[in-house]
Amino acid sequence: MRQAGAIAELIEALRCLPGVGPKTAQRMTLHLLQRDRDAAGRLSEALRQALEKVGLCAQCRTLTEHSLCEYCASPGRDRSLLCIVESPAEVLAISRSTGYKGLFFVLNGRLSPLDGIGPEELGLDVLEQRLKDDGVAELILATNTTVEGEATAHYLSDMARRHGVRTTRIAHGIPFGGELEYVDGATLSHAFDGRKDF
Repeated sequence: MRQAGAIAELIEALRCLPGVGPKTAQRMTLHLLQRDRDAAGRLSEALRQALEKVGLCAQCRTLTEHSLCEYCASPGRDRSLLCIVESPAEVLAISRSTGYKGLFFVLNGRLSPLDGIGPEELGLDVLEQRLKDDGVAELILATNTTVEGEATAHYLSDMARRHGVRTTRIAHGIPFGGELEYVDGATLSHAFDGRKDF
């Protein structure tokens, strides 16, 4: 039986979430409406509040409820280090998993001329101003290793070089605890190219 009206709209709305297809969206919808209407109300209110209150940090472009995010507002962070990432999720991953104490800049995408995403859409004018004025000594490139991510990294490296800022790239290769026989050829090749003294 095909759903109509408000149920169909909710199913379709939930499909915008990553990894949620039509069946999962339908299960979520039916669960919220049949078994947990209180949770549905909380979800609705939390989403409304987030849409109303959350925007981009004026300095690094990550998501925040304030004009400056917790990283940019913190006086204890090393302002000479600036890590470039593609999304706010990567800020959280790096903060959670490493001892990194510098600042971030979130591109909210990557260069993709075919999709109409150029330097302006990524806020690179803001980044260039920071490289020029904010005492950044090292730009750490943590973009993904896709074709677009690599092109973005090269573009950013050239920009940093123009301002005399050292550029580094996070290491890519064999995951910690990984076994070589299970690693794909491209990853293994990249790991060999990026080897260092031990």
